[in-house]
Amino acid sequence: MQQDAAQVLALQALAWIASEDEVFPAFLGATGASLSDLRGRASDPDFLAAVLDFLLMDDRWVVAFCDHHGHPYTAPQLARAALPGGAMTNWT
Repeated sequence: MQQDAAQVLALQALAWIASEDEVFPAFLGATGASLSDLRGRASDPDFLAAVLDFLLMDDRWVVAFCDHHGHPYTAPQLARAALPGGAMTNWT
């Protein structure tokens, strides 16, 4: 997945998170982000990587997000890999 497509998917994830009454407060608490941070950093690839990191913490969130947007369940992980810090570590 290209970085541009990954950023679009991460923005969709951010919108989904913000629309979920139980998930959104957990996101704000986990990231320490404020509402103004969300607006100001929504185009920052590092912030969008953190959004996907948060989403990927719970399989139920991944499934609900992907079902809502019609994405395959692997899409958030592929998008995360395309954003800063997402490269798979090769330990060999």
